[in-house]
Amino acid sequence: MSLHDRLSKALLDSHSAQRAIHDERHFFDTQTRLTPAAVLIPVTDRAQPGVILTQRPSNMRSHPGQVAFPGGKIDPEDSDAEAAALREAEEELAIPPSQVNIIGVVDPYHSGSGFEITPVLAIVPPDMELRPNPGEVEDWFEVPLHHILDPGNLVEKSAMWQGRERQYYEIMWQDRRIWGVTAGIIKNLATRLDWSHD
Repeated sequence: MSLHDRLSKALLDSHSAQRAIHDERHFFDTQTRLTPAAVLIPVTDRAQPGVILTQRPSNMRSHPGQVAFPGGKIDPEDSDAEAAALREAEEELAIPPSQVNIIGVVDPYHSGSGFEITPVLAIVPPDMELRPNPGEVEDWFEVPLHHILDPGNLVEKSAMWQGRERQYYEIMWQDRRIWGVTAGIIKNLATRLDWSHD
C-alpha cells in the first residue's frame, strides 16, 4: 500500500471513532473570537517517511526560535485552509503547490495565543530543494514520521504561563526541541491516525 493510501485510510477510518483532542482552549474565554490559521504537515514520500519542520528566527516578535510547521494566518484571498497552508509553505520554504498531494485536514487546534489552526496533512516528494525565507525561517529539518507519532516520544510537561500552570507536550529529536502548539498538533495527529500499530 502506498504512503498516500495508508495515510488516507488512517485518516478516513479515524473519523468514525471518538478520540480525545488536545488543545489550549482552556486558556481563553469561550466567547473569544479566534483568528483562523492553517499549517501544512508535509510528509516526505520515501520508504521511511519524514515530516518537514521549520525553526523560526530568534529575532521574531512571536514564538522566536521555536519549531513549527509551515503556516500562518488565513488571508482573505485564500479560498480555504488548504489554500492558506499551500501559500505559506511556498512563501516559507519554496514548496511548489503543484508538488503537494493533500490527504486532508486534521482536527483544528485552538492555541492559547488566540488562533484556530487547521492542520493540513499532505505528501511531498523526498529531497526537494527547499529554500527557506530568511524573514520567516532560520532553518528546517526532517524528523521521521514514526518518531513523532510514537506516543512514547510525546512527553507531557508543565510550566507557569501568564500566572497559570500550563500543560504542554514536548518531543525531542536529536538536538531539536519540538513543543507547544506544534507538539500539540502532533499529539492530535498521532491520536487521530493511531499509527503506532504500523
